[in-house]
Amino acid sequence: MHSPHDPYVRVRDAREHNLKGVDVDVPRDVVAVFTGVSGSGKSSLAFGTVYAEAQRRYFESVAPYARRLIHQVGAPKVGEITGLPPAVSLQQRRAAPTSRSSVGTVTNLSNSLRMLFSRAGDYPPGAERLDSDAFSPNTAAGACPECHGLGRVHRTTEELLVPDPALSIRDGAIAAWPGAWQGKNLRDVLDALGHDVDRPWRELPAAEREWILFTDEQPVVTVHPVRDAGRIQRPYQGTYTSARRYVMKTFSDSRSATLRAKAERFLTSAPCPVCGGGRLRPESLAVTVGGRTIAELAALPLTELAGLLPADGETAKVLTGDLVSRITPVVELGLGYLSLDRSTPTLSAGELQRLRLATQLRSGLFGVVYVLDEPSAGLHPADTEALLTVLERLKAAGNSVFVVEHHLEVMRGAGWIVDVGPLAGEHGGRVLYSGPVAGLAEVAGSATARHLFDRSPAPARRVRTPRGRVTVGPVSRHNLRGVRAEFPLGVLTAVTGVSGSGKSTLVGEITGDLPGVGRLVSVDQRPIGRTPRSNLATYTGLFDVVRKVFAATDEARERGYGVGRFSFNVPGGRCETCQGEGFVSVELLFLPSTYAPCPDCGGARYNPGTLEVAYRGRNIAEVLDLTVEEAAEFFADTPAVARSLAALLDVGLGYLRLGQPATELSGGEAQRIKLASELQRGRRSHTLYLLDEPTTGLHPADVEVLMRQLHGLVDAGHTVVVVEHDMSVVAGADHVIDLGPGGGDAGGRIVAAGPPGEVARASGSATAPYLERALDGGTRR
Repeated sequence: MHSPHDPYVRVRDAREHNLKGVDVDVPRDVVAVFTGVSGSGKSSLAFGTVYAEAQRRYFESVAPYARRLIHQVGAPKVGEITGLPPAVSLQQRRAAPTSRSSVGTVTNLSNSLRMLFSRAGDYPPGAERLDSDAFSPNTAAGACPECHGLGRVHRTTEELLVPDPALSIRDGAIAAWPGAWQGKNLRDVLDALGHDVDRPWRELPAAEREWILFTDEQPVVTVHPVRDAGRIQRPYQGTYTSARRYVMKTFSDSRSATLRAKAERFLTSAPCPVCGGGRLRPESLAVTVGGRTIAELAALPLTELAGLLPADGETAKVLTGDLVSRITPVVELGLGYLSLDRSTPTLSAGELQRLRLATQLRSGLFGVVYVLDEPSAGLHPADTEALLTVLERLKAAGNSVFVVEHHLEVMRGAGWIVDVGPLAGEHGGRVLYSGPVAGLAEVAGSATARHLFDRSPAPARRVRTPRGRVTVGPVSRHNLRGVRAEFPLGVLTAVTGVSGSGKSTLVGEITGDLPGVGRLVSVDQRPIGRTPRSNLATYTGLFDVVRKVFAATDEARERGYGVGRFSFNVPGGRCETCQGEGFVSVELLFLPSTYAPCPDCGGARYNPGTLEVAYRGRNIAEVLDLTVEEAAEFFADTPAVARSLAALLDVGLGYLRLGQPATELSGGEAQRIKLASELQRGRRSHTLYLLDEPTTGLHPADVEVLMRQLHGLVDAGHTVVVVEHDMSVVAGADHVIDLGPGGGDAGGRIVAAGPPGEVARASGSATAPYLERALDGGTRR
């Protein structure tokens, strides 16, 4: 029995996911890094076991009604954990952020700024003091009534809706109308209302054109469709919807990204004429601090904002002090280029997590375990030092910091390291080492040790000769001001620079229309789906073939089961309790809702009848539970399945299960699944591949696997452009474009461009010293 003052968190017999009865002791009051190749089980240990158990204990202490809900979620599979304090988790998974969520709302800085305006602002003579709510665009008290607090209004014009006025309505003059039957229906309704649908648009009277495009009326009329030979079409009641009404409704209500994007083509977005883009009511925008409105201050980079806040007057001094102390950790974490009004959906997962981390520094919590998920994701090496300082400060405040991390500098800066492995999935799940960092050097078979203590120079590579160039720009967007860049074709180009220097903005300007691009494939880190219904097998198309294999079995034929029976997305073969999701959503009232295994099918997704059909001794649910590696063996003689699985193995995803829900995948895994889907297609013509930080979430051993694939694409005649912070990747590129020198307004320029060796010697580049060390065999990552 351990004493209550035992300085260790002791885990016994952890069996979550692929963990094989793990026993491990981790000291409290240190920065401890959990590492290992992707899929080795480090997140299962840190999040799935340690954090999940701390959360369960907290739940056990709350009201019985809430406990009943929580029991549905289940407890982690672990024998016991002793010495475990309360835990706070900061994960990379993002909730679905709205356009109203911003840097200010995530960090609570907006609340402090609104309080400053309410209590210490300069009001016009005779104006009464406003409550802090009146300075928020997200409340009825503050939002501009014209744009509802969004700052922009969407409008449309006749020129946008009817690009070619020489056409008649029947020939498709109204380009904004939907296609297929719905568009034909609107035309027939207009015809029935007495409008001439065969006359060129420009010849129709102006008042008639205005009504057709912009009316809010929705008349109902009997339509007698023109009869097609051999088809009986009966009269029906048709409702007219104007082109503007259709476009606005599609843009605001449609869940289809494709339909929304189509609708957006017919809209112009302009600053709201009432608030001028300030998002607030006139009386709120009349209040100033230091001669500026709250909208003007919220648009400034945080570094600039901190220097402009007033310090005269007792109230202003207190509120300004609070604001500056909240801004400081955000700036320390390399995010000083962000403004309070920057919307959350435009931030990377790494930026979002660092904002939450900065907020925690101010919370003053003491004696808790912080469990962090790759806080270095998306960080330039220059910013990593600041991150280590912040982690040390959390520790110094009396907390334990458990970090799941792949970054070698973060490992070197830790006080303790837990290495999980040796490999991924079934071949991992064991703790290879738990102790001070230096001791890991003695552990044979550790992929982490090989990279952590390797000081050999980067292997010499012959830089490929470009076959041509794609010129981008001049680009003036965000912080880029008239930037022109040349991307060589037929080589691997790395785009580097500190966070916020303009890398993603520049690369985003590469389009399929530019001369020399040919086919363009952009592989980003957005999720492959937002619910457990979307998974690896469905996204890659693998599942269609697997369902055909099951439908072709003798048992399925005898029962009359078709391919649809083996889909968990349609009624028939699926479990109806969870509607084929395998999980049910548990609403936790005062906490975010969570998923628990379905009480009827236990997570299998199918009803008992479907699960009775077996192929080679496994039912469909058991096949979905196979890892990619196991499935490659199981389906070795089914070419269509084997090809997809081989592509997934090539990008190092052999450890993922076929039915792994999209909600459980990291951004880096989602990106590699997209890359694998692309690799399995036959590529004949030249393709330009764009990848935004493809090594995020990857252990250095997995980076090697991924880079072999990317270099293979270049060797096959294609072009690869990566936005990247990993210096081992940059050192192996043919061409480097370095942006900077800083972030935000201090960046947005090309500081250096050329082969890695040349850029490593560039003066004034934040990247150069780190790239030089990677080339010389110093810090590789």
